[in-house]
Amino acid sequence: MSLKDLLLEKRAAILKRWLDAIYQTYPAETSIFLQKQKDQFANPVGYTLAQGTEAILDGLLSGADTESATPFIDSIMRIRAVQEGAPSRALVFIFLLKGIIRELLGQSLLERHLAEEMALLESAIDALALRAFDSFVKYREKIYDLKANETKNMTYRLLQQARLLVEIPGEYQDDEENTSDKSKPKEVAK
Repeated sequence: MSLKDLLLEKRAAILKRWLDAIYQTYPAETSIFLQKQKDQFANPVGYTLAQGTEAILDGLLSGADTESATPFIDSIMRIRAVQEGAPSRALVFIFLLKGIIRELLGQSLLERHLAEEMALLESAIDALALRAFDSFVKYREKIYDLKANETKNMTYRLLQQARLLVEIPGEYQDDEENTSDKSKPKEVAK
């Protein structure tokens, strides 16, 4: 029996344990809610985690390349990037899968001499983790950009409301003769 056959046999147990382990990375009250509420609209985070982990696991079991898991990793990382915490905390869910597989297959891995196949699977899981890290960083950067732009816009509006900015009509007109400074303000501070 190959590793793939063992994994397919234990698929439901692996998926359940993996989801339970992911839910445990959240505070207790949140974890209970994520586990109990199955409605997609009442619990979009739990739904996304369940759908994403199932698709990722199925991709690993079918031997699909890590590229095919990208949309599912992105959906999970979009959620994890919004939540407070270090990248390691956001990515831990992928590494939990290794331990769960080893725990559930245990002695079968040794008895059937599946160390080489297991190493390949763990390598694929590591590749997923790298893809997830890239996704996490991309979404965190978007969040920081949004926050910076919102702060900038809020400051600008406050300066306008405090009448500390005055528009100077016709002061800075773009013409072909003066193209050296393209970032001319339309308003200046008092």
